[in-house]
Amino acid sequence: MKIPVIMDMDPGHDDVIALFLAAGHPDMDIRAVTTVSGNADIGKTTRNALVAADTAGLDGVPVAEGAGRPLIRRPEHAPSIHGESGLDGPELPVPTHMVEERHAVDVMEDILLHSEEEVTVIATGPLTNIALLCRKNPKAAGRIRHLSIMGGGTFGNWTPAAEFNIYADAEAAEIVFASGIPITMCGLDVTHQALSSQAVVERIKEIPTMAAQFTYELLDHFQRAYEERFDLELPPVHDPCAVAVCLQPSLFTFESADVKVETAGKHTYGETVIDASAAEGPVQVAVKVDNDKFWDLILQSLKNLP
Repeated sequence: MKIPVIMDMDPGHDDVIALFLAAGHPDMDIRAVTTVSGNADIGKTTRNALVAADTAGLDGVPVAEGAGRPLIRRPEHAPSIHGESGLDGPELPVPTHMVEERHAVDVMEDILLHSEEEVTVIATGPLTNIALLCRKNPKAAGRIRHLSIMGGGTFGNWTPAAEFNIYADAEAAEIVFASGIPITMCGLDVTHQALSSQAVVERIKEIPTMAAQFTYELLDHFQRAYEERFDLELPPVHDPCAVAVCLQPSLFTFESADVKVETAGKHTYGETVIDASAAEGPVQVAVKVDNDKFWDLILQSLKNLP
């Protein structure tokens, strides 16, 4: 049985690689791609999602534009990592994929209420769309079989306390983590083990598919951006972890935890407070990944794409 999924994202270099991983794997059925403001403004993240959908050959899969700003705060973007386009590096063609007329939350709601199977949602950007769905239609949100999130951690990458996706809309994250939806969290503790080495990049370059060549150009920019901003020669590729945990959870080690999101702290806004002391916490937090097998999974998907 294929896993029916909605990909909620703010592309973003690693979001696109996450989409390629999902699109190229035979066990995943992408029902929709929804976009949110995050790595870039909503117009750019939606354009990037359309380009990625074209590159992955996702004909017939709706791409729907979602929230253009956080619930309360001003939008936060990451041009220092992803460039002004949100996807600097490759030359971005004019997409042939057309954006849905409906809002992303309406598309999510329709899929969740009318799917014969419960649907997994993979969220690799700020959680604004998911929070809006929880508020608009709790019944539809309750039909999410599994929510796999890239976000949070015991340390930050945008502030000393906070990871970018959570910081960009901590109020939305607070709603989602309190929703009762089954959640797996891939925070920085595990994504900083998913490292893009030069050997991996060269392996990708050798794959003669359009998606692989696009990924090669993405990683070339991503490596340089991480080296300039964080002085890291091997950049972590965060977002594909949220897909990989759904496809091959055996690659990961998890801890059960209760996760709260800090929304009031002057210096800790966006921090995920992870309490693993409870015997059975409601959130499965990924803490380790087999990096070699993780990349094998991505490379195989890239080989399967156009």
